[in-house]
Amino acid sequence: MTSPNLRKSPARFAIPKLTYRVWMVWRRNFDVFTKTIAVNFIPSLLEPILYLLAFGYGLGGFIPSIRGQSYISFIAPALVAISIMNGSFFECTFASFVRMYFQKTFDAIVATPVSVEEVVAGELLWGATRATINTTIVLAVVAAFGLISSPLFLLVIPFAFFGGLMFASIAMCFTSVAPNIDFFNFPSFLFLTPMFFLCGTFFPLTSLPSAAQGTALAVLPLTHVVNITRGLISGKLEPILGLNPATLLTVSFVWIVAVTVFFFILSINLMKKRLTG
Repeated sequence: MTSPNLRKSPARFAIPKLTYRVWMVWRRNFDVFTKTIAVNFIPSLLEPILYLLAFGYGLGGFIPSIRGQSYISFIAPALVAISIMNGSFFECTFASFVRMYFQKTFDAIVATPVSVEEVVAGELLWGATRATINTTIVLAVVAAFGLISSPLFLLVIPFAFFGGLMFASIAMCFTSVAPNIDFFNFPSFLFLTPMFFLCGTFFPLTSLPSAAQGTALAVLPLTHVVNITRGLISGKLEPILGLNPATLLTVSFVWIVAVTVFFFILSINLMKKRLTG
């Protein structure tokens, strides 16, 4: 790849230089999305319905209650959190890799005044936007099933953008080192799948041993997203490792902010190194 915008490979934590052109990259992805909106909309709509029917009503029929609430009410916020994770992660792994490697979209964009850093930042913001769109659809499904108990549930939508930005940034780090598209089977099964099951999604995190609870809080991003979405949608959040709900929500919010900033900067620099190397 050659372009007047290519510079010397950056340090891993150099602050990227970004301008309004980031939104041009975002707009390009948005325009493509709107042309295929039916393909993107239908799976996001049907998936939570299937989970609620199969797990909420099917499996939930054998579970009287969890911490004073029905099983379907317990898993509903987790499905919203999972949509935040999947929407952004897959957008910035498989989809970004296709745009970078097969479609050569990145090459075409950096031939314009848009820099490599701005291309990657635009991809990250688009990943966060996809998470927000998917979350809005799932939240509407959850509301249609009558599973919202807190008046704060609308705050889930702006939170989805920031949670999505975190997962998008982590995903882009995997994309920066992926030798081929099959590589993404590793993070999909070794990173996403454990979080899907072990982050307080389908059973309370407190059911796990204390060491597992601490590990989930320390290193698994979905744990914190589940905590916040559950607090905003159901208003019920049980203490974990002695942390009361208010403290737990604060810890989760601070954790997400810190991790997002770290991986946002790291992912841009790793991708720049790959694209300019």
